[in-house]
Amino acid sequence: MLYPSLSCIRLLIFIQAFSPFLLNGTGNLSAEEFSTNELLFARRVHNLLHEKCLACHGRDPAKIEGKLDLTTLEFTLQGGASGEPALVKGQPKISAIYLAITRDHADWSPMPPKEADKLYPEQIKYIEDWIKAGAAWPDEKRLAEINKHHQDKWASEDGILMPTKGALSEQWANRRYKPAGMWGYQPLKKPGVPVVADAQDVPASRADVSPIDAFIIQSLPEGLAVAEPAERQVLIRRATFDLTGLPPTAEDIHAFELDPDPLPRAFSKVVDRLLASPHYGEKMAQHWLDVVRYADTAGLANDFERGNAWRYRDYVLRAFNNDKPYDQFVREQLAGDEIDPENPEMLLATGFLRMGPWELTGMEVAKVARQRFLDDVTNSVGETFLAHSLQCARCHDHKFDPVPTHDYYAIQAVFATTQICERPASFLPTENLQGFAERTYLDQRRNDFRETLSEIEDKLLIRAEQWYQENQKDPQLWLETLRSLKSAPDNTKSTGKKKESNYFEATRQALIKKKIPETEIPPKLVGFTTEEFGKERMARKGLERLKWEDTRYEPVALSIYNGVTPNLTAMYNPFYMPKDTMANGELEKSAILTGGDPFSPMRPVEPGVLSTISNLPETQITLDVSGRRLAFAKWVTHPAHPLTTRTMVNRLWLWHMNQAIAGNPNNFGSTGKVPSHQALLDYLAVTFVEQGWSIKAMHKLIMNSSAYRRSADHPAFKQLKEVDPNQTSYAVFLPRRLTAGEIRDAMLMSSGELNLQLGGIPCRPEINLEAALQPRMVMGTFASAWVPNPLPQQRHRRSIYALKVRGIPDPFKDVFNEPAPDFSCERREASTVTPQVFSLFNGQATYDRALAMANNVSMQSNTDINCLKSIYLKSYGREPTVNEISLCLKYWKQMEIVEHNRVLIPRELPYKVKREAVEENTGENFTFDETLHAYADFVPDLQPEDVSAKVRGLADVCLAIMNSNEFVYVY
Repeated sequence: MLYPSLSCIRLLIFIQAFSPFLLNGTGNLSAEEFSTNELLFARRVHNLLHEKCLACHGRDPAKIEGKLDLTTLEFTLQGGASGEPALVKGQPKISAIYLAITRDHADWSPMPPKEADKLYPEQIKYIEDWIKAGAAWPDEKRLAEINKHHQDKWASEDGILMPTKGALSEQWANRRYKPAGMWGYQPLKKPGVPVVADAQDVPASRADVSPIDAFIIQSLPEGLAVAEPAERQVLIRRATFDLTGLPPTAEDIHAFELDPDPLPRAFSKVVDRLLASPHYGEKMAQHWLDVVRYADTAGLANDFERGNAWRYRDYVLRAFNNDKPYDQFVREQLAGDEIDPENPEMLLATGFLRMGPWELTGMEVAKVARQRFLDDVTNSVGETFLAHSLQCARCHDHKFDPVPTHDYYAIQAVFATTQICERPASFLPTENLQGFAERTYLDQRRNDFRETLSEIEDKLLIRAEQWYQENQKDPQLWLETLRSLKSAPDNTKSTGKKKESNYFEATRQALIKKKIPETEIPPKLVGFTTEEFGKERMARKGLERLKWEDTRYEPVALSIYNGVTPNLTAMYNPFYMPKDTMANGELEKSAILTGGDPFSPMRPVEPGVLSTISNLPETQITLDVSGRRLAFAKWVTHPAHPLTTRTMVNRLWLWHMNQAIAGNPNNFGSTGKVPSHQALLDYLAVTFVEQGWSIKAMHKLIMNSSAYRRSADHPAFKQLKEVDPNQTSYAVFLPRRLTAGEIRDAMLMSSGELNLQLGGIPCRPEINLEAALQPRMVMGTFASAWVPNPLPQQRHRRSIYALKVRGIPDPFKDVFNEPAPDFSCERREASTVTPQVFSLFNGQATYDRALAMANNVSMQSNTDINCLKSIYLKSYGREPTVNEISLCLKYWKQMEIVEHNRVLIPRELPYKVKREAVEENTGENFTFDETLHAYADFVPDLQPEDVSAKVRGLADVCLAIMNSNEFVYVY
């Protein structure tokens, strides 16, 4: 028998004792080697330090706040400017780092300083437990070994890694995400349509069951019944508003009700008819314009008009009416000028990139303004097409989504050579060019400004001679120079432009060029009074503003071009595309900007895309000046793109079902609501591409489902509320209030006043007079007042055509939740507030519509009962009940008596309005009159004094009907 030697015994004892610290058979450290405290540091604390602390306490040695460096245990124990250690091992309650993150200790400032960056209770507990257990701090090599060993286990517990490029820190790049929040980035796969049992109005045994219904029924809460199909009169009203934004006519309702085909087939024909309506494009365009922030003015402190913006609006309208494939629609808006610069339609499409509220003014640094444009475009592209608010990654790697700052600036680099401009674009045969005659009102305003300047010029010339006399100087050279300038040839005939004369200043400049000392020349603006200072500035800036308004009537596109960034300090005139786009400017080189500051570039970036989208072919975007946007647009519209397709079908679902499948249509990131029916959303997204990106095909698919056709009346609302509190089951149709524009259009249609002309220059309806005439300052001067179109047929066009001035929201639309165009509106809200009562029941516009309706039906009907029947048909699409007739007749008679005793006061038109301002040169007040020229030709709507007391009494009946739920809601 062999006995082991003493050395062997010692070796065995050594191995048993120290095996936790030895390498295992694979050459890696064994799992038992790592202490619990080390694991806690590696898994939790290390990442928290990097995410929350090192930006100020160690990442940049030259910028360490409070002299506290938290990059190593040694430095942390040394502490900072306080002289106390930042942590005391085993004692979190006296450790400064712990007390600061709790944010409730009087001796230590809350850390991180920003409330939005504070640690969650769970994260605070990690720090507390780590310090309490001894604050283990393994070095980088050991950390790597720990992470490698536990990678798979922690991935399943903490989340998944997402592929990204160019992160500012390794810790962020290795950050893990909850899989549920990353649904939007996952590749699209078409799920199989579920097989469901028979369910009320959706018999699964039928061959024509909608796949939508199969998905919805599969996820219905157990035991929850679905609502019955809606009545035909209700259903056609719902569909007509959804697809045209208008109520159905009584004739359309009657035809649908009498259609002998079964409901699904009869309704399918209604959907086809509505999709073929030219008014379909108007409704869909309004949805799209909400998302892209359409407006006819620049906004902010420089809210002058973008006269030709209406041509982009009409491009969108045509695209929907023509069912332009969505991928093509997207590419044209991002890069139409690169697709075909000779096609006016392509130039109009790029108006999308001009929708942001900004312009370069003389009051800001040009580089800052340029960066605002780039930031605006980058974020708008993300929200509109990818359902991502990219601006969160402007200053740092995204806090919640796998979007590094690198990607933000890589996408921004796509637009680094994109410059804003007006581009010649011939009017298309399909564009509506009616109404251009109103340009005469601009000419009248222009003449007012010129007369003001001419009067001031005459005074200056007189004062110049007085100045020579008072200062006993010889005026001969001045007078000779003045006569020479006045006798110079007038080239206005050859240029076609009216000569703008300022002989006083021209004479001064001529003498200065002759080296005449300025002490021998009359001072600039010699003898100016406060009023003259103010009027001169108003007139001069007013002439500048009119140049932008003139573009409304010219074949010019609100567009962009590729080239160097021009050397401009301000835009006092519309900027037209230069002949040489590579001259007189800077070829921008993109870089990550520290804190988003254009004067603090960190490191260069090349044009790119979202690196976390890994299922698409690698996209190489050219470094050339042109072609970047088209390459990017092709990436956005790749058929397999998981964000683009899901984003659009989610919007379409929202527009029909009044609730999105993914609850935040502009945010598919981890902070957005996860889809209520992920499989359904993916099915729609894949089908969307399979059907040629046809938006009309998606309408048909959604609207021909039983889910869309359901009644808003559920058989068991109490149960529905209990089992479906978030209303995501679609067991019942979710009613909605009409939008502000739909309410106005429906009133105009019911009263017989609506002008259904398509497209064209914006109209100016009457709005609250106080709001219309309010003084509105724009870059040191007054913007012109809101003056309605002179003729009713001009004013009573659909609401989508109303001039959208960022600085003058229509109070009626505003109170009914019309979104402001400064930010993308992913969905219109519908609040219920008291001012809506005053606006709808007491508002002048509503009463005018009621009076027009009453007058029309009175002239067309031979009895009182027929009048009421006509009103109900126009308003609700149905006849009144016997009880409704009785109530309305009684109310009508009561109001007729009231109207007999009413004193009518004729309306006065505000042909002139007095303005008062503080003159910036003197600090004193001055006043001037603004003439509202269009009011000279104003034809008012029907007035109370134009009709009898009986008609006015009937108007009160109409007013009550227009205030009813049945009128302003879709069920």
